[in-house]
Amino acid sequence: MSTSTPTVKIVRMIVLAALAMAGGGVLYYALAADLYEAAPFALGVFATSALNVLKLRMLEGSIIKTLDMDNPEMGKNYIRLQYLVRYFITAVVLVIIGLLHVYVNEPRIISIWGALFGLFTMQIALITVRHTKLIEDEPPADIDATAGEDADTNDNDENSNDSEDNVEEIVDND
Repeated sequence: MSTSTPTVKIVRMIVLAALAMAGGGVLYYALAADLYEAAPFALGVFATSALNVLKLRMLEGSIIKTLDMDNPEMGKNYIRLQYLVRYFITAVVLVIIGLLHVYVNEPRIISIWGALFGLFTMQIALITVRHTKLIEDEPPADIDATAGEDADTNDNDENSNDSEDNVEEIVDND
């Protein structure tokens, strides 16, 4: 098991997702016999994946700074401002990539489609890290999870019977 922070795990997953997407795009273009588009697609994936890593670091920094603030209202405003800054940076990067995609055709530098695919690496990483966290939290199958809980279970059964009797008494009284 790894002792790394959730941010490091998410960054690793972003890199893995970017490699998988870029590899899939290169494979797609190789099968389509259009290797001319493979490198710009991969560059688009890597550019927006790097942007996702930057945004994740910014989010981590803003959360830490907000938790250190004394005034909760200032913290809310700071988080909102940082949210808008992150989306503004995303918009600027996408506009630049879009302009490069449209106006620089020979040779194509970056693919807008690769950039759009790369934007999803953060979501893929978050889902993957959350899923692996759930798997790590489950007890091993060879350990009996109910061992030592027999006395508690019997007490709970008696209490549940009492509450069922109380419900029946209330219903009978009505």
